[in-house]
Amino acid sequence: MKMFYKSCPLVCLAVFAFVTCLFAGVQVQAATRYLYKIKVYHYKTQAQEDRLDAYFKDAYLPAMHRAGVKNVGVFKVIKQDSLDKKIYVFAPYKTFDELESVDQKLTNDKQYVAAGKDYLEAASANTPYARIETIILRAMTGAPEPETPKLTGPKKDRVYELRSYEGATEALHLNKLKMFNDGDEMGIFKRLNFNAVFYGAVVAGSKMPNLMYMTTFNNQQENTDKWKVFMSDPQFSALSKDPQYKGNVSKNERVYLYPTDYSDY
Repeated sequence: MKMFYKSCPLVCLAVFAFVTCLFAGVQVQAATRYLYKIKVYHYKTQAQEDRLDAYFKDAYLPAMHRAGVKNVGVFKVIKQDSLDKKIYVFAPYKTFDELESVDQKLTNDKQYVAAGKDYLEAASANTPYARIETIILRAMTGAPEPETPKLTGPKKDRVYELRSYEGATEALHLNKLKMFNDGDEMGIFKRLNFNAVFYGAVVAGSKMPNLMYMTTFNNQQENTDKWKVFMSDPQFSALSKDPQYKGNVSKNERVYLYPTDYSDY
């Protein structure tokens, strides 16, 4: 009994050290996985689109680069809804602090304020957009940071496919994430050269629980051909029939985009 009491502080210290290291490891793992912000600008007129283009090209992207965000993607919908046109802006951040502080950096950037005056000081009766929708994602463990697509075709012909997989419950959403990571669905995309920009789980947005990813192609025909290969791939066939992953997607949405000529992606 005396020996137990003498060794207890050492045991407790060892347990504390183990738990501390484990927690630190979890924090490091989360820190090494990027955060992504997708902003969807809803607008109606060509004049608004022209003003948004000017703002992104001349003010926003240069300022983001100065703020330390190396690559920012700006994408337009290939077949726009005439009643609700959209521009998608994708920005990756290494940490939450970087994501949280970037707006203040832009506010303090005199070049940005001057170049973006038309957008930043727009009157309520003459706005450059109707509404802005924001989505925050955490990169999946199997793809902890964004990738620049290895495409060779002209930007005007490229197809960036943004997919959204909603889960009926949180548990089913986590199951789909497991399918991407542990089940290696992501690995199939990589092996078949889908040139993904990112894979992420939505942590804040209007549609949750949800995961999203963006794959890229030189043109529409390549998009069609690669999906045919994917759907007939033996590894995916086996994975999709695995009973443990049954029913983990309740809604699948696809948006076909193309990059603007000034987009970094």
